[in-house]
Amino acid sequence: MDFLCEIVQGLVALAALGFILVLVIAHVTAGMVNLTRHEKEKYFLTATGEKQLFPSLHDPHSRELSVVIPAYNEELRMPVMLDEAMEYLENRQKQHPSFTYEVIVVDDGSKDKTTEVAMRYSRKYGADKFRVLTLVRNRGKGGAVRMGTMSSRGRVILMADADGATKFADIDKVEAGLNDLNPKPENMAISCGSRAHLEQESVAQRSMFRTFLMYGFHFLVWFFCVRGIKDTQCGFKLFTREAALKTFSSLHVERWAFDVELLYIAQCFKIPIAEVAVNWTEIEGSKLVPFWSWLQMGRDLVFIRLRYFTGAWRLQSSNKTD
Repeated sequence: MDFLCEIVQGLVALAALGFILVLVIAHVTAGMVNLTRHEKEKYFLTATGEKQLFPSLHDPHSRELSVVIPAYNEELRMPVMLDEAMEYLENRQKQHPSFTYEVIVVDDGSKDKTTEVAMRYSRKYGADKFRVLTLVRNRGKGGAVRMGTMSSRGRVILMADADGATKFADIDKVEAGLNDLNPKPENMAISCGSRAHLEQESVAQRSMFRTFLMYGFHFLVWFFCVRGIKDTQCGFKLFTREAALKTFSSLHVERWAFDVELLYIAQCFKIPIAEVAVNWTEIEGSKLVPFWSWLQMGRDLVFIRLRYFTGAWRLQSSNKTD
């Protein structure tokens, strides 16, 4: 019996040592919020090739809607999504002339012709409606979304994936969800597109291994970071300008798990969040590598919680930076 007690005590001590080690690693490897830009990332090109300075999210809004589209090597998939989005936006403006918008494609250091493809739309619709932000280096999806958001002019800001997996017209649904939150007086609110209603169908089509990874990821999200949101990863989210400034100013994670930290920050600030069912179709060409991407996201989830717990990361005031 004494021998068993010693084994149990040894295992407990080993587990405690392991936890402390992970805590230390999470703390010392924590990067700070990086809102600095390369000089080239401060400007966009007009149709005539003239360089103009991007505005700041700290400035008052001058458009009703900004659409931020992160894109990494998306020269083939992006045109279908952009055609659908621009058709919707142009029709909406014809029906409601007071409606104003802008689209910002953020090329996240692509190696293909993503920027060239996006610039065709800028020349077609004009740089007042369509702008391209080309990052000097690849930051990751979260970094690209943040850079585009911090350069936007909209009263509300939609982040949308370049693959067009979510029907763009479903913006009507997330807008309704945002309005239902009644974000006044501080005008803080976020409306998240959700695929949770499609989960049973997706489980039936996935392998047992991928289903296990999915449920494992959902558990880690719930346990460490965000509760009450069934689908944190849908790339179709609408922010009020004030909520975007509050959350993106504190964002540290620039890769796949950035959505989770964004919503964790929002819940820490008690920003109301709606979850709205949207149409979604899986598009070939995903940049996610099933096992390794899930493993990286799982690690990021654990580190998000531990880094805030140890004080390595803190919620930021939304101070203006370059």
